[in-house]
Amino acid sequence: MKKLFLSLLTAVIVLGIVGISTALAGLKNIECLAPAGAGGGWDFTCRVPAAQLMPKVGGVEGAIKVVNMSGSGGGKAFAHVVTKRNNDENLIVAASAATATRLAQKVYGDYSANDVRWVGALGIDYGAIVVGKNSPYKTLNDLLASLKNNPEKTPIVGGSSAGGWDHVKMLLVAKSAGITDLKKINYIAFDNGAKALLEVISGRAAAFTGDTSEVLGQLEAGEVRVLAVLSNNRIPVLGDTQTAKELGYDVIGGNWRGFYVPAGISDETYNSWVEVVKAVANSKEWAELRDKNGLAEFTSFGKDFDAFVTQQIVNVAEISKELNIIK
Repeated sequence: MKKLFLSLLTAVIVLGIVGISTALAGLKNIECLAPAGAGGGWDFTCRVPAAQLMPKVGGVEGAIKVVNMSGSGGGKAFAHVVTKRNNDENLIVAASAATATRLAQKVYGDYSANDVRWVGALGIDYGAIVVGKNSPYKTLNDLLASLKNNPEKTPIVGGSSAGGWDHVKMLLVAKSAGITDLKKINYIAFDNGAKALLEVISGRAAAFTGDTSEVLGQLEAGEVRVLAVLSNNRIPVLGDTQTAKELGYDVIGGNWRGFYVPAGISDETYNSWVEVVKAVANSKEWAELRDKNGLAEFTSFGKDFDAFVTQQIVNVAEISKELNIIK
């Protein structure tokens, strides 16, 4: 009886995986498009949960190729998907809260969230404020004091465009600290977090505003220090790093990690992509890699995820207007 039960259980698992990939079976040269250069959060989303785990636990046949396409804070890739690959069922694209932020702020021009189909999210990457190892700013209070008294001489760098998610996170912390003239804050944009971090390490910038996953490599190398993390609770991989909330600044800044696909693909293929992302999100392999890379648990799929992204765009637009980023 026990052997029969195990056999049936195995069959159910196998059939489940086969069912996930039914509409994807036969597709060749599946590609994950990362809308930025190597080393950032979008690149990580394509290389780990997509390329590494989708074939292993998601039921996708064959290897997934990762392609980096930087430009316009993800806008070049978004336009590429909408105008040139609208029906491409072989394509899945890394997305995040930064994607929603730029759509809310019309950074992508007339394109909207409805021009693609939102598949799912499988983790959240909390914001971090980082300085170089030899920085004179020993605490978040030190940095904020400099931003208040000498904003032009306290350059802040990030891997998103001006007004993007990284910029907004820093502005929210500054606002919480009582800084009223947010436009004076000297924010310098780079096309990915890895490039921005080099500015901090070299001493050319005062601080970096980005995501936890983006700083782990340089943190382990001893090149940077994390002044605060923008999460509800401390992040284990950051050791004793305090949250901004613990330090008196009530700001939570989480950057979800997920995917979208072209709007013109079939419902069958779309639903299969949803099941693939769901399978990865629920796997023990992803749980281990998620925690190792500083992400926290957060999942949303299919129609629920579409509604979530739509609402976040509305919320970010309201915040952006309040901060005078958009009119």
